[in-house]
Order: sequence, then structure tokens, then C-alpha cells
Amino acid sequence: MRYIKVPRGMTRPVEATEMGVRHWLTQPGSIRIALTVFVLVLLGTLVAEAFVHTHSLFGIDGSFGFHAWFGAMACAGLIAVSKLLALFLKRKDTYYDD
Repeated sequence: MRYIKVPRGMTRPVEATEMGVRHWLTQPGSIRIALTVFVLVLLGTLVAEAFVHTHSLFGIDGSFGFHAWFGAMACAGLIAVSKLLALFLKRKDTYYDD
């Protein structure tokens, strides 16, 4: 964790960007590198799957890249369900002010 030295007399919280310090994940170059590494790891697992013998239980789980596309579809499904639940469960911004 990185702490920022706050100038004297400052009464409100200071954002890191106001002090000239940016987190490494907010810099465009770092984001590009992290995304590239992430994609390379995913492609590496798909290539490695070509050399591994899988024992399928249901037939479809023996298809190439099953775990990759099934995981992506499950993630997309969870996001869709959470968006649907948010329509019913969210409250007004002034909930605690009332």
C-alpha cells in the first residue's frame, strides 16, 4: 500500500492523481501489458489442451476448448443474472437520507 503525504491545512481527502501520483494499473502502458499477458496465458492454456488427453463424462466436455468457452458463457450468464437482480433490488440514492 502506498501512502501519500498530505499538505498541512488540507481538510478534505486528496485523490492520488491530485498529488501527482498515479497507480500503476491506471497507466495506459501497464494496462496494455497486463492485458497482453492475460491473453497469452489464456492462449497458452488452449495450446496446452491439444497435448492433454481428457476424459469426458458428458460428451460435450471432451470438445476442444470446452473449459474456456464454458467458463466465458458462465461468466456472461452471471453478469446477466446480476443485472436482472439489480433491477429489483436497487434502492434510491437518498435511501439513508430519508
